[in-house]
Amino acid sequence: MSATTSGARTLRAAVVQAGAVQFDRDAGTEKAVRLIGEAAATGARLVVFPEAFIGGYPKGLDFGLVVGARDPQGREEFRLYHEAAIEVPGPHVTRLAEAAGEHRVHVVIGVIEREGGTCYCTVLFLGPDGTLQGKHRKLMPTALERMIWGFGDGSTLTVVDSPYGRIGSVICWENYMPMMRMAMYAKGVALYCAPTADDRDTWLPSMQHVALEGRCFVLSACQFVRRRDFPEPLRVRLQHLGEDPDAVLMRGGSTIVSPLGQVLAGPHFGSETILTADLDLDEIARGKFDFDAVGHYSRPDVFQLQVNEAPTAAVVRRGRTGSDAG
Repeated sequence: MSATTSGARTLRAAVVQAGAVQFDRDAGTEKAVRLIGEAAATGARLVVFPEAFIGGYPKGLDFGLVVGARDPQGREEFRLYHEAAIEVPGPHVTRLAEAAGEHRVHVVIGVIEREGGTCYCTVLFLGPDGTLQGKHRKLMPTALERMIWGFGDGSTLTVVDSPYGRIGSVICWENYMPMMRMAMYAKGVALYCAPTADDRDTWLPSMQHVALEGRCFVLSACQFVRRRDFPEPLRVRLQHLGEDPDAVLMRGGSTIVSPLGQVLAGPHFGSETILTADLDLDEIARGKFDFDAVGHYSRPDVFQLQVNEAPTAAVVRRGRTGSDAG
């Protein structure tokens, strides 16, 4: 944190707009390590990556799914996707955390996590001390995502402390879940990270709304991906793009927004880039002067939200005694 002549507390933040190395966790991790270094070289102390940056967001793939049937090639495509996912914790997480520690930055990065036979769309929080500080699993995969990703639970509604305020993450269309946003505001999120795969024009006003509603800084990172980024024999089925290998599947749109909805950086479309902005952290308190969604503007006598943050497991083992003991 630095002080200016006006006494403002500032943080330089970066959002990385880049394409995943699709279905290749090793190369993807090394690309992320390089980009962490490039972002840190700008002076950024917080670096935010897109959704599913390690493992890849399979834009345009349907894995051979129709209602009531699957095909063998789709099962093989899922096997490759599962193989490209990472374990948390695991060696790829260690490599990313080491890079965060080397450059003394906070990193928020989307990964495809696997546990057993299931993949999850996950965000990792990596600290400037080189450790994994926590993770968030996407609660509600959208549309066909539900066939390739499991559902997170309330136990990973994670926020991490930093000298700049609490850092949290809400992934892609989770940002359209009003109760989830309210739960995150109640955790005191100052730096609201929104990794996404949504590159539409409507995403920017959504991020401005979140910033205004939460009176927080919003940092949203989206990938830039072309058809040629997917290896053969994966079937990219976006018919309106034809077969052009240079066709853009995801065009970016990354942005940084202030607590009063001002766009500080972006949106950028059409190429890989690193966007930066200097955040005046005192803007958070100035914004809450007239609106605090979980404070003076909340009306808890009329509305209350209950949040279940207990982990939910399919199998719960309890102690065994007597003849039941193994």
